[in-house]
Amino acid sequence: MMCDMILASPTATFGQPEINLGVSPGGGGTQRLTQIVGKYRAMELMLTGRNFSAEEAEKWGLVNRIVGPGEGEVVKEAVELARKISSKSQIASQATKEMINAAYELPLTEGVRFERRLFFGLFNTNDKNEGKCNHLGFHEDIS
Repeated sequence: MMCDMILASPTATFGQPEINLGVSPGGGGTQRLTQIVGKYRAMELMLTGRNFSAEEAEKWGLVNRIVGPGEGEVVKEAVELARKISSKSQIASQATKEMINAAYELPLTEGVRFERRLFFGLFNTNDKNEGKCNHLGFHEDIS
C-alpha cells in the first residue's frame, strides 16, 4: 500500500495478518488500508487477519488492475507501465506524484493551493515548452 501503483496477478492474495501474530499492522497499514477500503471493511480484514483475493482488491480500489494470467505477466505489464511513465517529463511526473500524495495529507483547500503552486511552476520549464511543441506537431529544437 506504500506503492504508487499496484498490478496483481489473478492468483495474488493480500492481507494484514498481524493480528494472527498477536500484534497490529504497523508501517501505516491501519491508516492506508482504511483510507482505501473504508472503515468497516478495514475493521473486518485487520481484526480477523483474513486474506483477500486480487479480484476483491481490484473491486475495492486497492490495485490498479489485474493483469493476464501466466508467469511473468505482472513484470511484463509493470515494465510497460514504467516505460510509458518514463517517456513523460520527469519534472512534471515528480510534481504530479507530489500533488496526488498531498491529496491524502492536506485538507482540500491547502491541497489545491499546493497543486496550483506546483502547476504554475511547471510553466517555466523546458519540458513544458517541448511538450507543447510535440503535442502541436512541431518537432524542432527549441533551445
